[in-house]
Amino acid sequence: MFLSRMENHCFLLFVFVFQAIFILILYRGGPSRVFRGFVEAPQVVVDYSKRHDVYTNLSLFTRAPNEDTMPYCSAQSPVLVGPLTITFKVLPSERMIIKRNPFVQSGGHYKPPHCFPRYKSAILVAYRNQEKYLRHLLYYIHPFLQRQQLSYTIYLIQQVGTGSFNRAKLLNVGVREAMKDEEWDCLVLHDIDVVPENDYNLYICDEYYPKHMASAMDKFQYTIHLAGMKIVRTSPHLGRYRVMDYNEETEILDPWRRPPSQHNTRKTWKADGMNTLQFRLLSRTKHPLYTKITVDIGYVPPFS
Repeated sequence: MFLSRMENHCFLLFVFVFQAIFILILYRGGPSRVFRGFVEAPQVVVDYSKRHDVYTNLSLFTRAPNEDTMPYCSAQSPVLVGPLTITFKVLPSERMIIKRNPFVQSGGHYKPPHCFPRYKSAILVAYRNQEKYLRHLLYYIHPFLQRQQLSYTIYLIQQVGTGSFNRAKLLNVGVREAMKDEEWDCLVLHDIDVVPENDYNLYICDEYYPKHMASAMDKFQYTIHLAGMKIVRTSPHLGRYRVMDYNEETEILDPWRRPPSQHNTRKTWKADGMNTLQFRLLSRTKHPLYTKITVDIGYVPPFS
């Protein structure tokens, strides 16, 4: 009699725990998000006073003697260090960037030489005659992505003509063109004048919602406000970005200015969508550090 009571209590306890887990799974949006929460490390305070060079330990990634026997990359890269030293005082040359990134292939494509990558990400950058910004970004973003053991390609989508700079439409063009090359796991829409400051800010996409990569940028004192979007934010401690400030150089340039006739995306986001996308592809060129897609998107009136 005593044994049967114990069994009955255990069964009721099991049912209660099972129901609680089931409700938690529904509330959190699926089993992967729930179990991920149990295995993820607790939030820690990141010390940004202790920084590392973005190229630190990348020399440890050497080419495997036989690709057929290469293992999959580790779930967490062994060379991640956290906060990175970012400075824009010296403008790097293209030759120097190429030399420091020996495994980057033509078109700005990279895959780890020592292991099979777990993730494939396309980096899309809207561009219009911003050569200095571009060189700084390439100097930092290539090793940043390599540190995460990603397979990636950097796409530069260049607008020509006299119309207003339409970042949204250019990025939509980039999405369409990039998907012709690869079934990417993630499409990262990146500004040309910001550089990530922490290599734990992983450039992989959330399973359910798009991830907002730049959750904290220094030009806004690491606090920004977003409205009208359902997003998953990178932790502000990890999603910190340095904005290019040419006041640090001898040249004079407004540090926060984007292209002067920046297109008002909020007013025309429906017209800029994939279903109504119209453009003329002028050229598609593989450069040593990126793939450049040059397009004519037609006349876009400046907003008032």
